[in-house]
Amino acid sequence: MLLGLSRRLTGHRHRRAVGALLTAVAALLPGLAVASPAEARAASAQTPARAGGFAAACPATGDITQGYSQGHNGIDIGDDHGTPIYAVGDGEVTISGYDPGGYGQWIRILHPDGSTTEYGHMYQRDVQAGDRVTAGQRIALMGSEGQSSGPHLHLRVWLNVDTRVHTDPIPYLAERGVEMPCTPGDPRPAPLEHPAESGRVVSALSADGRLEVFAAGSDGVHHAWQESANGAWSDWVPLGGPPGARLAIGPNADGRLELFAINGDVFQHRYQREPSGGWSGWESFGGGGRDIAVGANGDGRLEVFASGPDGVLHRYQTAPNSGWSGWEGTGGGPADSRIEMEKAPDGRLEVFALNGGTFQHLYQTAVSGGWSAWQPFGEGGHDLTLDHNQDGRLEVFASGPEGVFHRYQTSPDSWSGWEKFGGPADSQLTSQRAADGRVEVFAINGATAQHIWQTDVNAPYGTWESFGEGGTEITATANADGRIEVFGTNPTGVFHRWQTGFSTWSGWTWLNSTPGPGLD
Repeated sequence: MLLGLSRRLTGHRHRRAVGALLTAVAALLPGLAVASPAEARAASAQTPARAGGFAAACPATGDITQGYSQGHNGIDIGDDHGTPIYAVGDGEVTISGYDPGGYGQWIRILHPDGSTTEYGHMYQRDVQAGDRVTAGQRIALMGSEGQSSGPHLHLRVWLNVDTRVHTDPIPYLAERGVEMPCTPGDPRPAPLEHPAESGRVVSALSADGRLEVFAAGSDGVHHAWQESANGAWSDWVPLGGPPGARLAIGPNADGRLELFAINGDVFQHRYQREPSGGWSGWESFGGGGRDIAVGANGDGRLEVFASGPDGVLHRYQTAPNSGWSGWEGTGGGPADSRIEMEKAPDGRLEVFALNGGTFQHLYQTAVSGGWSAWQPFGEGGHDLTLDHNQDGRLEVFASGPEGVFHRYQTSPDSWSGWEKFGGPADSQLTSQRAADGRVEVFAINGATAQHIWQTDVNAPYGTWESFGEGGTEITATANADGRIEVFGTNPTGVFHRWQTGFSTWSGWTWLNSTPGPGLD
C-alpha cells in the first residue's frame, strides 16, 4: 500500500523540491492522483468551511416566510420594520454596502471557520467593512429595500463564497446551537462534540486547531502533531504505553485532550496538562480488554466504554475535568467486540458494539443520564464506523465477508433496515463529514482502499472509487479549516492523504521524514 514518501513543505525555497518529489511519487504510484504544489495552493485558497465550527447566535426574531430551495438561496425571516438583526457568529465584516437591484442595504461577514453569512434588505446598517463583530452583536435593522415585498431579513450562508457553495441556513444554524425560529439573547449552547473514532490510529483537534495523531505499534504508542493549524507535521515521538493497543481520544470540558490505550493485559490513559499543551505520563485506568470508545456527555464529562470477554463495561468522570467512577457493568453487550460511539442531535450518547456473531447498541435515556438496555442491531461483522447526517440523523456502516452494509435513522426513534453497500470485504472502516455536511466513508483491506460519499447533504451515496492500495488500518478526521485528512497504515508505517480543496486530494505520503510505527 501507500509507497513513497513526502513532507508537506511551505515557503518559496521548498516549492521546487516539493514539485520534484511529487513527480517522483506520481511515477512510483501511477494509480494515485497527486496534485501539484500550484494546484494544491489554488485549491487550498478555496477551502470550504468546517461544519459545526462555532456556537451561533440568533439572527433575528420573526417567522420563516420563505425557506431554502433550488430557486431561493437563503431563508427569509419576516418581522416588523426596524427589528434588530444580529451577527450569527464572530467574524470580520467584508462587505457593508448598497445593492439597489437586489439586496438593497446588505452585509457580508466572514467567520473563523471559513463560512460566510449574508444579510439583506435592511433599512439601516450599523457596521462597516473591516469591522470585527461578535456573535449576537446588532449589525443592522430590518427593512424592505431592494427586491422585497415587505420587511424581512434574507439570510444566506456560503460554505465557500469563492466557489459559490451555499447551504441551507436552518441546519447550518441548528448544528451551531440555534433552532429556527429563534429569540435573540437566548442562551447559546456550544456545538455538539461528536466522539472521535477509536482504533489503532486516532486523531483529534487540539483546542488551538492543530491535529494530533497517535498510532499504536508493537513497541507502544507513537505521537505526531501539526506544528500549526492546517499545517505541516512534527516527527513521530515514541510515548511507550501498551504495545499493540486499541486507542480512543476525547476532549475534556476545558479543551484538554485525553488519550486511552488498551490491550489484552493493561488499560492506561494520559492527558494534556493544559489545552493544546504538554502531556502527562501514562497512568493506570484498569485491566486489559479488547476495544474502547470515549465520548463527551452533554455536561462535558467524559465517558469510556471497554469491551472484553465478559461483555462491555463503562466508567465516567464524576464531574467535568475531574476524577473517575469505578468500572460498572452495562448489562451485557457483545463479548470482545469492536465498539464505537456517536451522539444524537439532542446530545444523548449512543454506543454500538459488533463482534463476529452479533451487533448490538444501547443509548442514554436522557442527556448526560442513564442508559437503556442493550438492543439487537443486526448480525455479526468485521468492523464498523458511525457518523451523523447534516440533519442529525445517525448513520452506521459495518463490513463483513460480502462487503459493506449500512443502516440509518429515518427519525430520532426509528431505523432503516440494513442495505447492501458494496465496497471491500472484511475491511477496516472510517468516516468523516465533509465541510458541506456530506458523509464520506473510507474502507481498506489487505488488497485495496476505497471511498464513497453522499451526492448531497442527507442524500444517497454515489459509487465506490479507488483511494489507494491495501493496508491494515484507516482513520479519517477534519482539519481546522474543514478539509478531511485520512491516515492509513501498513507494516512499514503510517501514511496520510488530505483534501487539497473542496473535492481534490493529495497523494499518499508519510507525515514527515519518518514513517512512524508499522502496523500489521
